[in-house]
Amino acid sequence: MRRMIPTSFSSKFQGVVSMNALRCYVSEFISTFFFVLAAVGSVMASRKLMAGDVSGPFSVLIPAIANAFALSSSVYISWNVSGGHVNPAVTFGMAVAGRISVPTALFYWTSQMIASVMACLVLKVTVVEQHVPIYKIAGEMTGFGASILEGVLAFVLVYTVFTANDPRRGLPLAVGPIFIGFVAGANVLAAGPFSGGSMNPACAFGSAMIYGSFKNQAVYWVGPLLGGATAALVYDNVVVPAEDDRGSSTGDAIDV
Repeated sequence: MRRMIPTSFSSKFQGVVSMNALRCYVSEFISTFFFVLAAVGSVMASRKLMAGDVSGPFSVLIPAIANAFALSSSVYISWNVSGGHVNPAVTFGMAVAGRISVPTALFYWTSQMIASVMACLVLKVTVVEQHVPIYKIAGEMTGFGASILEGVLAFVLVYTVFTANDPRRGLPLAVGPIFIGFVAGANVLAAGPFSGGSMNPACAFGSAMIYGSFKNQAVYWVGPLLGGATAALVYDNVVVPAEDDRGSSTGDAIDV
């Protein structure tokens, strides 16, 4: 006798592979591709402008500005489709908070990782005079310290995402992504010289994959994921407890 697949599992699977879900994955791919292309490309551009000098102030200022503008735009273009995560740490926080399902989060991660690798590959193929840069830890920092720093930065970023996405604030659509970009740029300015100010595991993974070195890669995964999860729990359960009639636009279309 053939065993029947549980209805709950079947319905969840159908939800994460529906046409609406696929649109969300494509949206995440496009927005993440654009962000990584600008974020990593800005580092290469700064090196070109400063003739390879990686210690000058513009080596941090240019990527910080690029991160702010690119993330604001990337979040905005996918805000009403996939929720504008653009970052596995944000997706992880949304999953921990129960705003999207775990299977959906895994598909989001896949889209984000592939997009990051493709963006870095484009940079490698087009800018032949430079290597694709990777995130590095400063000599005065330990891996543990860098992981904590990246976690704090991700906490601030994901907390801002949750705040911008809260419908009770009644913010216009364009305002939320702007503030998310602002905090990302500020974080890069603050931590760029120490840990690189990644906050985004997909961005760190894509550049490491194309460069060919995964040294200290755990720093850019463990810290941001824990920071993102903590931000989600603090916002939803401590600072702004959820209400019965509360809704969220992030991931609603595929919340299964």
